[in-house]
Amino acid sequence: MKKKVLSVFLIAAMALSMTACGSGNSGSGSGSSEGDTAPASDEAEDTGSEGDADSGELITVGYAQVGAESDWRTANTESFKSTFIEENGYKLIFDDAQQKQENQIKAIRSFIQQEVDYIVVAPVVETGWETVLEEAKEAGIPVILSDRMMDVSDDSLFEAWVGGNFVKEGETCGDWLADYLEEQGRGDEEINMVTIQGTIGASAQVGRTEGMANKLEEHSNWKMLDMQSGEFTQAKGQEVMESFLKSYDDIDVVICENDNEAFGAIDAIKAAGKSCGPDGDIIVVSFDSVKAAFESMIAGDLNATFECNPLHGPRVAEIIQKLEAGETVDKIQYVDEAYFDTSMDLETILAERAY
Repeated sequence: MKKKVLSVFLIAAMALSMTACGSGNSGSGSGSSEGDTAPASDEAEDTGSEGDADSGELITVGYAQVGAESDWRTANTESFKSTFIEENGYKLIFDDAQQKQENQIKAIRSFIQQEVDYIVVAPVVETGWETVLEEAKEAGIPVILSDRMMDVSDDSLFEAWVGGNFVKEGETCGDWLADYLEEQGRGDEEINMVTIQGTIGASAQVGRTEGMANKLEEHSNWKMLDMQSGEFTQAKGQEVMESFLKSYDDIDVVICENDNEAFGAIDAIKAAGKSCGPDGDIIVVSFDSVKAAFESMIAGDLNATFECNPLHGPRVAEIIQKLEAGETVDKIQYVDEAYFDTSMDLETILAERAY
């Protein structure tokens, strides 16, 4: 591995990332378009330009991305592509797994064969990684996890994890909902809820479901009618919500584990002749806080969104620089998180958001 000095640009990008709070996904375009990513089953995308610079002096990073299922993911991908560039001392080999673990494992093995300096993975699910991580360790290639966690028996198989505190996000959502219902004079009412979960087994799904379950235990008048996976996509979120509406006549709250699912749920609610948002029949909340979620709140359809910062590139680059310098790094590194609802000056906030 070749030791590099962190560029002024990267330091500035790092500062920008640290000021953005977050945790999320959504449904309109922010960051790069999905067409910019290459399928994991095809050739990985090499985003380092090898024209005039001596690529042998660059730090080569292989990034195995989940896919392009949401606006949050698109912004996350763009953060890596704009950070790990030749001007900053890097060559990035990018691979889109299209939501398939087998594609990510294939990509990691390809990175090992190419003798990259570092491997970054945003794992599709938490389990099933030990063998390929052991192969990376044997090859002497450090692995850094982004966004989602891996459940492994030996945590020395990866150097660090960067992402949101998903359990805390779920708990923050529950606390917000309790305060909101109290303000509406509904604090003691029986509240019927449904949850459109993310991809089952993904860290964000596991954590957000657990956090909200913790808050359900604190409110005996809250009833969870049903939970189904919307796979973090708008289309599946709409499909699940359509099913909920056919099965239950008295839904008060819909919890969507990312913004994209919320957009699909809102479409389903309207198609069924019902309304949602602050002045509607159904309260809709979501996670990720991408730009389209602000637009949905401004339109009066979404009540609140709980943030997950997708700009992980600069934080991962900082970790790599410390490892290059022989320093130790914290194993778990949470990004800052906030939430937003319709009581805020959303138009001003939206105008200043990077994703």
